[in-house]
Amino acid sequence: MQWRGRREGGNIEDRRGMSGGKLAFGGIGGLVIAVIVYFLGGDPSQIPQQNIGQQTQSGYQDPDDPGDTLKQYMDVVLTSANEVWTDQFNKMGRQYTEPTLVLFTGQTQAGCGLASSATGPFYCPSDQKVYIDLSFFNELTNRFGAEKGDFAMAYVLAHEIGHHVQHQLGITDKVDGMRQHLSETGYNKLSVKLELQADFLAGVWAHYNQSYLEQGDIEEALSAASAVGDDRLQKASQGRVVPDAFTHGTSAQRMYWFKKGYQTGDISQGDTFNDPNLD
Repeated sequence: MQWRGRREGGNIEDRRGMSGGKLAFGGIGGLVIAVIVYFLGGDPSQIPQQNIGQQTQSGYQDPDDPGDTLKQYMDVVLTSANEVWTDQFNKMGRQYTEPTLVLFTGQTQAGCGLASSATGPFYCPSDQKVYIDLSFFNELTNRFGAEKGDFAMAYVLAHEIGHHVQHQLGITDKVDGMRQHLSETGYNKLSVKLELQADFLAGVWAHYNQSYLEQGDIEEALSAASAVGDDRLQKASQGRVVPDAFTHGTSAQRMYWFKKGYQTGDISQGDTFNDPNLD
């Protein structure tokens, strides 16, 4: 994606290198479990916390992309997403409140509990912040097999901002309010629809940034979406697929909804909750 020279809003809290708490997840095993539980949009407070002596190593390990450069890139993506959603909300006669991006290493405190590098990127509705340890992008490529590229990172951030959009529209609260009235399997189905809609919203953002995209960018996003499908993660971690335990959708579904958002740019076409194919 062409990003240099584009506007940076500066709505970032850089906590990298700061001590964030006493609890930590250790090793790749913890990361795999955490990603399966909630990847790209879950609540870290739902993941069992353990006192493990060894923390995962943090910091994006790409010698050709220093931390400050990556921070600038994420700022551009965040700013462009906020511009898109401000415009979309204005068209709906609503006001959009911009989220904050928190960059951290290892662990940090969030409004939803302790954020750990083991839990991956997530959005916290309580403080309206997106939390990302940039070392996650190494795992996305090296552990989960996504294509390496800057637009995979943009997809991840755009997905999390999609959760912020859902929160602003009241969708997240409605889904949470139904939790106590549903079985675990029933709520998992709602969770899948929520996550696929966030993928769709990420695609909508990409639609309105087409003039900045480069060859291969969309393929990078689709590769990242495929890498974190429930079926693929379950197969890798436990050797079998359990559809009733899906919380984010299959690889095919995640790619489909991102692509639909990208192709249409029309948020009215992202009603995953009433799509008969998801029932």
